[in-house]
Amino acid sequence: MKRKIILISFIFLLLFSLIGCKKIEQNKVCFKDNCFYVELAKTRAEQTRGLMLRKNLDSNRGMLFIFEEEKNHSFWMKNTLITLDIIWLDKDKKVIFIKKDAQPCGTDKCFTITPDDKALYVLELNSGAADKIDLSLEDKMTFDLK
Repeated sequence: MKRKIILISFIFLLLFSLIGCKKIEQNKVCFKDNCFYVELAKTRAEQTRGLMLRKNLDSNRGMLFIFEEEKNHSFWMKNTLITLDIIWLDKDKKVIFIKKDAQPCGTDKCFTITPDDKALYVLELNSGAADKIDLSLEDKMTFDLK
C-alpha cells in the first residue's frame, strides 16, 4: 500500500513539474530565427519582482514584461543576482533601446535605466544574448503567448 501511495505521489509530482515547464515553454519570443522561452510579467507585482533573487537563467530563457500603456518604463537591477541584457520594444514590437550587461545591484542606491522613447514591452535575457543574436535597434520581435 505504501508503494502505491509513493508511486502515485511521484506521478502527480512529475505531472505537475511537466505542466509548469510546459506553461513557460508555450510563451516564446523570437527575433528572426532566434527564439527564447519567456515567463510573463503582466501584473504590477510580477513586474516589480521581475528576475530578482534568481541565481541563474538558462540561455534560451527570459522574462517578457507586458505593460498596459506605452511609456518610458524605467528598470533597475536591485536584488538581481545575474547580469542581464534589457531590451525595450514599442507597441509594434520594434527594438527601441538595448541596455547590454546591466549589472546586479545589492544596495539601496541602484541606478535606473530609462530609454528616451516609449515602450510597451521589455525583455530581459542573459547578458550577452543581444550580441549573440546580433540584435540591433529597429529589429522586430514576434511572439507566441499562451
